[in-house]
Amino acid sequence: MSYPPPADASADPVAAVPSPWRATVASTGAAPQVWLQTDLDEQLRFAEGLLWIAAGQLHWAAQPGAAVQRWPIEPDLQLRMHDHHGVATLELLRLAHAEGQEGRRLAVWRCTLGRQLAARRLLERFEALREAGGTAGLGLPEAQSLQCPVCHSPMEPDDEACSVCTQVVQTPPTTRTLLRLWRFAHPYRWQLLLGFGLMLASTAATLVPPYLTIPLMDDVLIPFQNGQPVDWTLVALLLGGLLGAALLAWGLGWAKTYILALVSERIGADLRTTTYEHLLGLSLEYFGNRRTGDLMARIGSETDRINIFLSLHLLDFATDVIMILMTAVILFSISPPLALATLLPLPLIGWLIHVVRDRLRTGFEKIDRVWAEVTSVLADTIPGIRVVKAFAQEQREAERFREANRHNLAVNDRLNRLWSLFSPTVSLLTEVGLLVVWGFGIWLVARGQVTVGVLSAFLAYIGRFYTRLDSMSRIVSVTQKAAAGAKRIFDILDHKSSVPEPAQPVPLPTVRGHLRLEGVTFRYGNRTVIQGLDLEIRPGEMVGLVGHSGSGKSTLVNLICRFYDVAEGRILIDGIDVRDVRVADWRRHIGLVLQEPFLFYGTIADNIAYGRPDATREQIVAAARAAHAHEFILRLPQGYDTLVGERGQGLSGGERQRISIARALLIDPKVLILDEATASVDTETEKEIQKALDNLVRGRTTIAIAHRLSTLRRADRLVVMDQGRKVEEGTHDELLARRGAYWRLHEAQQRQAEAERERWRDDGDG
Repeated sequence: MSYPPPADASADPVAAVPSPWRATVASTGAAPQVWLQTDLDEQLRFAEGLLWIAAGQLHWAAQPGAAVQRWPIEPDLQLRMHDHHGVATLELLRLAHAEGQEGRRLAVWRCTLGRQLAARRLLERFEALREAGGTAGLGLPEAQSLQCPVCHSPMEPDDEACSVCTQVVQTPPTTRTLLRLWRFAHPYRWQLLLGFGLMLASTAATLVPPYLTIPLMDDVLIPFQNGQPVDWTLVALLLGGLLGAALLAWGLGWAKTYILALVSERIGADLRTTTYEHLLGLSLEYFGNRRTGDLMARIGSETDRINIFLSLHLLDFATDVIMILMTAVILFSISPPLALATLLPLPLIGWLIHVVRDRLRTGFEKIDRVWAEVTSVLADTIPGIRVVKAFAQEQREAERFREANRHNLAVNDRLNRLWSLFSPTVSLLTEVGLLVVWGFGIWLVARGQVTVGVLSAFLAYIGRFYTRLDSMSRIVSVTQKAAAGAKRIFDILDHKSSVPEPAQPVPLPTVRGHLRLEGVTFRYGNRTVIQGLDLEIRPGEMVGLVGHSGSGKSTLVNLICRFYDVAEGRILIDGIDVRDVRVADWRRHIGLVLQEPFLFYGTIADNIAYGRPDATREQIVAAARAAHAHEFILRLPQGYDTLVGERGQGLSGGERQRISIARALLIDPKVLILDEATASVDTETEKEIQKALDNLVRGRTTIAIAHRLSTLRRADRLVVMDQGRKVEEGTHDELLARRGAYWRLHEAQQRQAEAERERWRDDGDG
């Protein structure tokens, strides 16, 4: 499919038309300004057609080469568009000249949702020509400057979504990411300093025993072999020193391990809490682009991995570095030639660590992403297990999990192949280095440049040196795992909410419930969902929102609740812009009853008191009575203390809805929003819920959405929406008398209800 190009897109406008239609368009002898390639016929079957504007006329061809119909664009012509369940319908009408007469429909065209952008352009061009009496210029209307409502980045007219917001930058994590953890470690800096001091002392204590082997060898054992008596006082002194150093190293090691483990646990807990609190503060836009399993993996397994790194591996790494540095100093103080021989493998080991580190870094981040796929399958399937079993899709979900697990296994295998080669290579190099020291040391002893005691101590030190070097190389793996996990955590923490808190919030102590929407516009990407909407709702008034699916009703409610922020215009509560009020302060005054009520795992009393945890049992019972829920709650095994399963398992839809209404009643909101509150229940249950809703709406500013128009007859006023615009407004009787959009909706529902009654009657006769 081709969208209309900009006015200067081609020197020959006909050449820009889809190729099968060029001859048909050229036959009219006029250059096309804008066109729509429809893809449905009147029976909603797939069929291509072309509708275009040229030379002040609207042209239509049902197929390439077919006869072209023409309508001059005049003031008494009207082109209207509305969509229903993803199908856009364009109607061409000849307006009536006499008051009270209906206009005559000249033609109708239909297309799917994907072509509505082109349809909207054609409609805008038609209106521009119509207002100019059909004599407007042939160029396209000047394109409006579009911005993303979230990040305010510039967007092209054809962009379905903001390229900045939807871009996923897969930058590899760096070890420097771990330095950002200092913000969480800073409150525990003195404990960390104490732990570091204990680590230095413990490491120094472990280096004492090899040094004491020099006098044991040179002053005790070798003289004894040469016929001299053993100096038992010296032996006792040296052995006492060895025991004392071991006990001191043990005590210091226990203290530093305990202190640093406590600190790391607290850093990990703070990291989890901060990440979760930040996640709760993000807007719905963020959650719409993320999978639950991935977010759970980040807060759970990633923070655990960082915690283990801080409590164990970082401590080992620091100990290894200190041990290597101290050992190197001692080695050079004992014998510089032997020390230089010891350091021969170091450059090659350092190069290997550098090469492997880069590959491990990207590899572990890939493993994290793949593991998130596995957890996402679990997060999708377990809450939806009823649907899985109802449609007998156990095998399909098992295969989906098996495939995700297989992908995870393949990525891990690739990384393990690299690690399995690296680790033994480092061990081999350290063994070669040890052989070099043995050979060179024996040569020095033979020439009398060092003693046997010195060589023995040197070998003891070098064993520890190479052991720590091998250990430090292995820590590269866990360091890169922690860096990958830290990056995924900071990806959440760095994300800014598209619904920001005001810099200087206006207090909202009391709310009367006077809502006013002024020029409200909202877009998902480039798709305008609400456009230039003006609406006023007086305190205590009940307003019903009606319209086809996709007309913008639920989006309007989301904007009022400030789940999203408007792209243009403003929403006022009692004369105050809601963006100037703290989000929590505003939402405390809103009661929300959804089509699918969500109950948490816990008791019924806890679920009713969710918005007001300090409520007394008497207040909870009063809210349940008002919601007509008290009777069925008392019939449950433990009454208000009955545990309900996750998402309210064990309760019927009507029972869950009445608990949801009780939850809204308990917070006593000034503004009430009912979003299809009775859409998914039977008629008898709807009557019970309607009684509860009558109690709920009394004295409150209420906005109700319902597809069944009969449920809105109690509304003081109805607002009819179509394509994000308010097309009609008035009472039920007034709107029916106008015989406009609301009348058509009402008639369609009446016909549907009559058809259902006929079907039931036929089934009963059968």
